[in-house]
Amino acid sequence: MKELPESIEIYRDRKWRREDSLKVDKAEEVEAMVNELGFCLGLTDARKNLPSVYVAVCGRRDAHMPRNVQKDFEASRAWVLKDEVIARSKVYYAKLVKGNSMFLAPRLIPVFNAIWGVPKSKEKEELSVNARNVLKVLRKEWEMATADLRAECGFADKKNLTNAIDELQRRMKVVPQEVVYLPKFTYIWTLAEARFPNEIAVKMKREGAVRELARCYLEICGMTLLGDLSRTFGFYRWESGQANHQLVDEGFAERLATGIYRVSRL
Repeated sequence: MKELPESIEIYRDRKWRREDSLKVDKAEEVEAMVNELGFCLGLTDARKNLPSVYVAVCGRRDAHMPRNVQKDFEASRAWVLKDEVIARSKVYYAKLVKGNSMFLAPRLIPVFNAIWGVPKSKEKEELSVNARNVLKVLRKEWEMATADLRAECGFADKKNLTNAIDELQRRMKVVPQEVVYLPKFTYIWTLAEARFPNEIAVKMKREGAVRELARCYLEICGMTLLGDLSRTFGFYRWESGQANHQLVDEGFAERLATGIYRVSRL
């Protein structure tokens, strides 16, 4: 099976707000979508084949980001909504899996943290020197603009800070707290544990976290094809298979063929 049934596409239309009647135009509507889905991408289009704020703003299946995004109303609106949601701090936002900017519902923060986070006891082993330097400054100051953070860390090259911030976002350590445009554009950075202390404090084993992410992903998609879970999150095939088999054993999912799963109630 290489193509999804139309019934599943219709299911995704509703879930992902790919219908004109369901498209989002307010920060509260973005947050409601994120909380319903569990997670979604930010400013990606239909080519990613995952729900995103941009697709939901467009309200159609074939939403493609234009080359000149500054002059496109939908792209600009999605960008503004992204900034508003970040500032409201009701859902988690950062560059996470494979460098994708993602929104997480609070209930998914412990799941992602269990898989991609790093405990304090292992920071020296698993984080780069530059990342630990940024973390040390933020733990002292709690929040800081990009340029000030670079100066405080003593980075001569902007790339050093960019790479360190990206690493810390992937490892669930740092998040943008606010986007400021005047007097010049900058992000205000803070600690994930300061922004979402209760959720970051929850401990889960990796196996259980992978299963819960597989559950969330299947609920979002309705049906997944061979290799979908592994490609999306970078899991080993055996790990994805184990998680999906557990969902089948629970009765949450049904296995239609090798590597093909569907939510049972559908």
